[in-house]
Amino acid sequence: MGAAKAFESMFREYDIRGRVGEDELNTASVERIIAAYAQLLNRRGINRAVLGYDNRSCSPAFASAARSALTEAGINVMDIGLAISPLVYYAQHAYGCEGAVMITASHNPNGWSGFKLAKGLSKTLEPEDIKELYALVQQDPASKGTKKGSISEVNARDGYLDAIVSRISMGARAPRIALDAGNGAAGLFAYELFQKLGCLTFQLNCDPDDSYPHYFPNPSDAKARQRLREMVTHPYIKADVGIGFDGDGDRIGVIDENGEDVWSDIILAVLARQTLAKYPGAPVVYDVKCSQTLEEVIRNSGGKPIMWKTGHSYIKAKLQELNAPLGGERSGHLFFGGSDYYGFDDALFAGARLVEFLSHTLDSLSKVIAGFSRYVTSPEIKARCPDEEKYSVMDEIIEEFKARYPGRVNDLCGARVKFDNGWGLVRASSNMPELVLIFEADTKAQLQEIREVFRQVLGAYPQVDSRWENDMV
Repeated sequence: MGAAKAFESMFREYDIRGRVGEDELNTASVERIIAAYAQLLNRRGINRAVLGYDNRSCSPAFASAARSALTEAGINVMDIGLAISPLVYYAQHAYGCEGAVMITASHNPNGWSGFKLAKGLSKTLEPEDIKELYALVQQDPASKGTKKGSISEVNARDGYLDAIVSRISMGARAPRIALDAGNGAAGLFAYELFQKLGCLTFQLNCDPDDSYPHYFPNPSDAKARQRLREMVTHPYIKADVGIGFDGDGDRIGVIDENGEDVWSDIILAVLARQTLAKYPGAPVVYDVKCSQTLEEVIRNSGGKPIMWKTGHSYIKAKLQELNAPLGGERSGHLFFGGSDYYGFDDALFAGARLVEFLSHTLDSLSKVIAGFSRYVTSPEIKARCPDEEKYSVMDEIIEEFKARYPGRVNDLCGARVKFDNGWGLVRASSNMPELVLIFEADTKAQLQEIREVFRQVLGAYPQVDSRWENDMV
């Protein structure tokens, strides 16, 4: 891929993510991109922005470049320093800043960086905004504002933690918690939060370390989950729940007291029961990757299940449109709105809400979940496919499935195909050069049958790698 094509590929559906280096993200390209973002803010009459960054080794230098670009364009910067994405979103509300720059590539591997960019309170850029931003980048956006912006260094950390604690009402039981931050920035916040909630809390990799000596902070990572599983079930710990966080603190992963994986759509089902007791009849928004279990729990709890597109910007926008109190994605982004919270995705608040739920019941997490209808569900499987080809390939795959299974294909975000005993999904990843697949069925044998159908369809496309990553066989 040439340098120009590599640069263009960083502008994804709702984020910017790229590899750190000469062709993609470096201090010069960061300054150019954020100068374009400053123009986008000026077009919308926004002259203030929060700036935060994760703990990757490149982030402080990128923050300096972003700070310079914003102020040169007349944007006043509220600099909160090393942060997690939910802290940046909280600071927008705390300081009344509709603009925000969070320098992070979230759960992308080390060697990547990127930006989450805001256009309002709890509103991040959507596809049309990203297209507008890229057009501005191509126009040499480094023009100066009529007046240089100011920089204010602020500490939003204490207010953020207080905002969570004030919204949690713990019951008589104080759950034992094992936390894994993967040496990412979430470790600076998580331990103190759960201590404030009265939990006996055990730390794993909660010290930020930009070399990530054990594994990169990603709660979906099998190695990370195995280490958290060992800690939860250790005979001297015997935690009630294990909670893992990604590098910028907006995705959660959960292990139950027996060391079993609990995918985030099932955690969303638990929280839906809790939320709908307070908001009967309310909508709950979830993405196309979520289990049939979630839809059934929402309906059985008196709520309205709303399936929507995968992507934090899409879910946030839908949550606000419907004034929904709760939403989430299978990937671990959980969103809280209504009168409960600010309408953005926050893994620490999600963990606090889960602990609150457990504090009011004598049942274990596994027992609560055992009361749901359950299916056999695959992990998120990845098939490599070049960024410049994945969307056109997906268009063809969608049409192929529609031809094979008329009336059974939901193409809201990729192809979610309904079978007699389950469903399968394939969609283009928004952030990586790959397709994402998930399968669910009544039995493992039926799941394998669905998987083989997708194997056959995708096998017709040489652009799609036949070596599936994180596969279940």
